[in-house]
Amino acid sequence: MTPASAYLSWLADWRDLVSKLDAMAPVVSQLGEAMVECWKGGGKVMFAGNGGSAADAMHCAEELVVRFNKNRRPLAALALLDPTALTCAGNDMGYEQIFSRQVDALGKPGDLFCGLTTSGNSPNILRAMAVCRERGVKTVAFIGKDGGALRGACDIEILVPSDSTAHIQEVHMLIFHALCVWIDEVADSI
Repeated sequence: MTPASAYLSWLADWRDLVSKLDAMAPVVSQLGEAMVECWKGGGKVMFAGNGGSAADAMHCAEELVVRFNKNRRPLAALALLDPTALTCAGNDMGYEQIFSRQVDALGKPGDLFCGLTTSGNSPNILRAMAVCRERGVKTVAFIGKDGGALRGACDIEILVPSDSTAHIQEVHMLIFHALCVWIDEVADSI
């Protein structure tokens, strides 16, 4: 395989996946409306993920707090990825509680929690979702593959129909960026 053939194969996989994404428009709209409802009620949007999804969680939060394409008012969002909180909870309570402990401390009814897990089976995201339900925090699962344990367990489900972790993460960001275009337009009315 050459670099060019690898590239062309990647694009062919993308074309196939993109052909399936139009069907996701209603759930993407539902997510955008839930975010606006959260902010209008004085809430915040929290993001969490592991590995590449952790980087995506930080990316999502900064684009809401700072800006996407244009300067607009900042919107309440954070990634639950403070290294001191993560390592303390991981060491003292177990890795499965690194996000749930933060949700328990910071989450309140009207907030929105977005858990990014390509498999839908990350124990720390699953535990955070359970604490969200206890605290009255609305839940969003950014998942892929067959959805794993989170399939059907959250208020809003962004399920990318792919088995490729990389493509799932790419589509999660594609969806989020599309939402940011809309959020830039409506932010001043929130």
